[in-house]
Amino acid sequence: MKKKEISRNKLLGIAGTGWMFDAMDVGILSFVIAALAVEWNLTSTEMGWIGSVNSIGMAIGAFGFGLLADRIGRKQVFMMTLVLFSVASGLSALTTTLWAFLALRFLVGAGLGGELPVASTLVSESVSAKERGRVVVLLESFWAAGWLIAALIAYFIIPEFGWRIALIITALPAFYAIYIRRNLPDSKKFEEQEKTSQTTGQKLKQLLAPTFRKRTIMLWIVWFAVVFSYYGMFLWLPSVMVIKGFSLIKSFGYVLLMTLAQLPGYFSAAWLIERIGRKFVLATYLFGTALSALAFGNAETLTTLMVAGAFLSFFNLGAWGALYAYSPEQYPTAIRATGSGVAAAVGRVGGIFGPLLVGSLLTAGYGFGVVFGIFCAAIMVGVLAVIFLGTETKQTELT
Repeated sequence: MKKKEISRNKLLGIAGTGWMFDAMDVGILSFVIAALAVEWNLTSTEMGWIGSVNSIGMAIGAFGFGLLADRIGRKQVFMMTLVLFSVASGLSALTTTLWAFLALRFLVGAGLGGELPVASTLVSESVSAKERGRVVVLLESFWAAGWLIAALIAYFIIPEFGWRIALIITALPAFYAIYIRRNLPDSKKFEEQEKTSQTTGQKLKQLLAPTFRKRTIMLWIVWFAVVFSYYGMFLWLPSVMVIKGFSLIKSFGYVLLMTLAQLPGYFSAAWLIERIGRKFVLATYLFGTALSALAFGNAETLTTLMVAGAFLSFFNLGAWGALYAYSPEQYPTAIRATGSGVAAAVGRVGGIFGPLLVGSLLTAGYGFGVVFGIFCAAIMVGVLAVIFLGTETKQTELT
């Protein structure tokens, strides 16, 4: 029993650290965008494109690496994606033009998008049914740690040493792949499954076969709504604070405080998900996200902004944890990474439009109330999809 406990914790620690590095890279981008806007005199539309190009890469990475993980294994793809986004992020520190920066952010996005569904699939297949949901949500909680590290780097490094040094720091996780290679086993379910000669087309077709069609459509709707709103809102948070009149360094400090609320969001979702179930937790936390987005978009005082921003972090990241626990449970081993990867890829399409929407609406003169109202509506569509199309998978054995 003791050996099993250590094994599970070690798996969570190794995979979670990779997840943390992923979050650090996404998080640092939100602060770098605010700094680049000042240094390169970017328009709101150009700022939006930085976030959107990242999401284009994530969509392609989630799709391609998800398929690859069902073919060559979860561990190998986990390492490949980690090296890809770390090296590309470090190289982006050397750019002097927006176009070069965008090209490298595309590669960063491909690595980031591929790692997340593959890592959650690996962990889902490696723990028992009675604790699977909790462990995957705890895996997602490393995202909050990564965002906190990004916020600390932004607060202490960017004002003093510049955004280039901050991005060079994000290249260091590439060395972590060496540790993963030596210490992380692949999924036993993947290694023990009966090998099939299914083509990529057959696997994709299976996702929409009668057996899986309802759950696939549900996942695609929820993933799109969640990623569309998340990247639209969170990549713009530091810039929103600057636009509302706060200095760059004060804005970074305020976002750091809001980010702290992510941790109790994850831990509460992890505690509830095995007690109440995936559907209830996911729908409830998404509903809380929608209300918080509406409040944040219409906030006029610093206190209201901070409180609404903290609740936005709490509910949104708790919902992310539940979604990552829920997604791999919808499919059998042979198409699990493919199904999770494709759902994440559909979501990343939403991530392309979210940041662009904010930039376009701000350029057109619309206020934050309208912008965040749109995100609120999108999330409510996701809530309805979970309630009416979702199937409860609490403590069911994976096949």
